[in-house]
Amino acid sequence: MAEEKRQKVSGSYLEYLEKPLVREDNTIVYGDLNEKCILILEIMSFKDVNGKQLPKDVLIQVIDSKDPTKIIRQGRKEGLHDAFSLGLVWLDMALKADA
Repeated sequence: MAEEKRQKVSGSYLEYLEKPLVREDNTIVYGDLNEKCILILEIMSFKDVNGKQLPKDVLIQVIDSKDPTKIIRQGRKEGLHDAFSLGLVWLDMALKADA
Protein backbone atom coordinates (compact mmCIF):
# COMPACT_ATOMS: atom_id res chain seq x y z
CA MET A 1 0.00 0.00 0.00
CA ALA A 2 1.39 3.40 -0.98
CA GLU A 3 2.21 5.80 1.83
CA GLU A 4 0.04 8.92 1.82
CA LYS A 5 2.20 12.06 1.60
CA ARG A 6 0.59 15.22 2.96
CA GLN A 7 1.51 18.67 1.71
CA LYS A 8 2.78 21.31 4.12
CA VAL A 9 0.38 24.11 4.89
CA SER A 10 1.14 27.18 2.81
CA GLY A 11 2.10 30.35 4.60
CA SER A 12 4.60 31.08 7.31
CA TYR A 13 4.76 29.20 10.59
CA LEU A 14 7.41 28.38 13.14
CA GLU A 15 9.60 25.32 12.87
CA TYR A 16 11.55 23.73 15.69
CA LEU A 17 14.06 20.97 14.92
CA GLU A 18 12.78 21.00 11.32
CA LYS A 19 9.17 20.21 12.32
CA PRO A 20 6.18 22.59 12.28
CA LEU A 21 5.17 24.24 15.56
CA VAL A 22 1.72 25.83 15.39
CA ARG A 23 -0.36 27.52 18.10
CA GLU A 24 -4.03 28.40 17.94
CA ASP A 25 -5.54 29.85 21.10
CA ASN A 26 -4.55 27.48 23.95
CA THR A 27 -3.51 24.56 21.75
CA ILE A 28 0.03 23.95 20.49
CA VAL A 29 0.66 21.29 17.84
CA TYR A 30 4.17 20.07 17.09
CA GLY A 31 5.26 17.52 14.53
CA ASP A 32 5.11 16.37 10.95
CA LEU A 33 1.74 14.95 9.87
CA ASN A 34 3.56 12.57 7.52
CA GLU A 35 5.08 10.81 10.54
CA LYS A 36 3.35 8.26 12.74
CA CYS A 37 2.40 10.65 15.56
CA ILE A 38 2.40 14.29 16.67
CA LEU A 39 2.52 16.20 19.95
CA ILE A 40 -0.41 18.26 21.27
CA LEU A 41 -0.03 20.65 24.20
CA GLU A 42 -3.27 22.05 25.62
CA ILE A 43 -2.86 24.97 28.05
CA MET A 44 -5.47 24.34 30.75
CA SER A 45 -4.82 27.28 33.08
CA PHE A 46 -2.72 30.42 33.41
CA LYS A 47 -0.94 32.20 36.26
CA ASP A 48 -0.27 35.92 36.60
CA VAL A 49 3.42 36.85 36.79
CA ASN A 50 4.25 40.56 36.88
CA GLY A 51 1.03 41.39 35.03
CA LYS A 52 1.55 38.76 32.31
CA GLN A 53 -0.45 35.58 31.84
CA LEU A 54 1.87 32.54 31.68
CA PRO A 55 0.77 28.93 31.12
CA LYS A 56 0.40 27.00 34.37
CA ASP A 57 -1.22 23.57 33.85
CA VAL A 58 -0.51 21.96 30.47
CA LEU A 59 -2.03 18.73 29.14
CA ILE A 60 0.47 16.72 27.05
CA GLN A 61 -0.73 14.27 24.41
CA VAL A 62 1.11 12.25 21.80
CA ILE A 63 -1.52 11.21 19.26
CA ASP A 64 -1.67 9.18 16.07
CA SER A 65 -1.36 11.61 13.14
CA LYS A 66 -3.75 9.56 10.97
CA ASP A 67 -6.38 9.01 13.71
CA PRO A 68 -6.46 11.98 16.14
CA THR A 69 -8.82 10.09 18.48
CA LYS A 70 -6.07 7.55 19.23
CA ILE A 71 -3.98 8.82 22.14
CA ILE A 72 -0.60 7.10 22.41
CA ARG A 73 0.53 8.80 25.62
CA GLN A 74 -0.97 11.47 27.86
CA GLY A 75 0.05 13.39 30.97
CA ARG A 76 0.12 16.78 32.65
CA LYS A 77 2.90 19.16 33.68
CA GLU A 78 3.07 22.56 35.28
CA GLY A 79 4.66 25.15 33.01
CA LEU A 80 5.02 25.22 29.24
CA HIS A 81 8.78 24.59 29.23
CA ASP A 82 8.51 21.39 31.28
CA ALA A 83 5.49 20.19 29.32
CA PHE A 84 7.16 20.78 25.95
CA SER A 85 10.41 19.13 27.09
CA LEU A 86 8.61 16.02 28.33
CA GLY A 87 6.39 15.96 25.23
CA LEU A 88 9.45 16.01 22.96
CA VAL A 89 10.87 12.96 24.75
CA TRP A 90 7.55 11.10 24.51
CA LEU A 91 7.18 11.99 20.83
CA ASP A 92 10.72 10.84 20.06
CA MET A 93 10.11 7.54 21.90
CA ALA A 94 6.82 6.97 20.05
CA LEU A 95 8.39 7.69 16.67
CA LYS A 96 11.26 5.29 17.36
CA ALA A 97 9.00 2.53 18.75
CA ASP A 98 8.13 1.03 15.35
CA ALA A 99 11.20 2.21 13.47
